[in-house]
Parts: sequence; C-alpha cells; structure tokens
Amino acid sequence: MRNYNKEKNQRKIRRANRVRAKVFGTAGRPRVSVKRSLRHLHVQVIDDEKSNTIIAASDMELKGKKGNGVAIAKQIGLLVAKKVLDKKIKQVVFDRKGFKYHGRVKALADGMREGGLEF
Repeated sequence: MRNYNKEKNQRKIRRANRVRAKVFGTAGRPRVSVKRSLRHLHVQVIDDEKSNTIIAASDMELKGKKGNGVAIAKQIGLLVAKKVLDKKIKQVVFDRKGFKYHGRVKALADGMREGGLEF
C-alpha cells in the first residue's frame, strides 16, 4: 500500500527545491520567504549572501485580526512592505517555496506590491 502523505510531502519538497534553485537574495534585493501553515502565515526577508534574516513578520503580530485568511495575508503584506521600505530596500525576490501562487500566498504578494515593493 502506498503512503499518500509521504508522497505528498516529497512532491512539496521537490516543488520547493525547484523554486529555490531559481531564487537568490542579495543585500540590495533580498529574498522574501513565505511559510504557510493551516492557521498562520510567516514571512522572512533574507539576505542569502550573509545568511541572515533582515526582517521577520507573521500574522501573530497583527492586533485585532479581522477577516478571513486572505484579508489577513494582505495586511501582513502591507506590514512587511512597510518594514522593508523603512530599511531603504525597494526590490525583493519572492520565494513561495512549495506553495501555489494562489489564495493567501498571492494575497501576501499583492499586499507587498500595494505597499510599494517591486518584484
């Protein structure tokens, strides 16, 4: 009998590696990494040259979360954009890992674009 969950996880890891092979963050253009769980959404802005996290944000930082997951993701995108622009960085590279560019991940990216980031 096949183990469906194990195969599903392996497919996700392969997708993440495929995306990650094309994306690299520098000091002038850092990588925005997204981690999506069933309840929360975590975002990190990473400089891969120095291997350090410049900014981290999640939906737990938002006070008075209102709305569904997509609306909250858009608010996080605006928050991340504000934090990144405060560091005088305008361009970033979006790393969606193994997640589809759909729903909360897309809303996060749209929120960051609305906040003034380019990618």
